[in-house]
Amino acid sequence: MTGLITGPMLRIVCFLLVALGLIHGERAFAATPEQAQAMAEKAAAYLEQNGPEKAFAAIEDRAGEFRDGDLYVFVHDSSGLVVAHGGYSTLRGKNTLGLTDIDGKPFVREMVSIKDTGWVEYKWQNPVSRALEGKVVYVIRKGPYLVCAGAYKSP
Repeated sequence: MTGLITGPMLRIVCFLLVALGLIHGERAFAATPEQAQAMAEKAAAYLEQNGPEKAFAAIEDRAGEFRDGDLYVFVHDSSGLVVAHGGYSTLRGKNTLGLTDIDGKPFVREMVSIKDTGWVEYKWQNPVSRALEGKVVYVIRKGPYLVCAGAYKSP
């Protein structure tokens, strides 16, 4: 029979089909603002029920319930100090109050100014695509903490 793909060529074709599916699927499963709000609300409730130590560990667990693709939770205190970050744990312990996005927007200052709940928009690196993208973040104030989760906007 002619025209059949066999042997090494079959493996290459299968690899390419899987790779294309993964690349295409990556944006298909990007979080929505509604999912970000729900994740922030879930994390805020967890913080309230379990306390900071347990909540912050759960938020930074990459395989845990507060991480799903490009959706993750992060927490600042009222001074702008990062106390937990599910996307970029290297930021924990750093005061980011003076941080601005690529356009100069002081988005952490805007987050810290939220008294109850609110949305903040800025540009940030997507941990899945590694691209700089617009992001909308839902912020919930719980005592001295700002519990946040956001959705990246499609480029």
